[in-house]
Amino acid sequence: MLSDIKAKFAWLFRTIIVFTPWVVSIYVFYWLDYQVWTIDTPHRGKLSVVLMSTGMLISFFLWTYFNKRKK
Repeated sequence: MLSDIKAKFAWLFRTIIVFTPWVVSIYVFYWLDYQVWTIDTPHRGKLSVVLMSTGMLISFFLWTYFNKRKK
C-alpha cells in the first residue's frame, strides 16, 4: 500500500518536472507578448517559435531521460 502511494507520488513529481519547462516558456511568451513586444518588434514570430520550441524540447528530453531511467 505504501509503495503504491510512493510510486504515484514519484510519477506525479516526474510529470510536474517534465512539464515545467514547457509551462515556463508559455508564460514567458505570454509576458513578452503583452508587456514587452509590440507589433513592430523585428523577428517577433521567429523569436516566438524559438521560445516555444525550446520549452517543448527541454520537456521532451526530460521525459526521455526519466523513461530511460525507469527501464
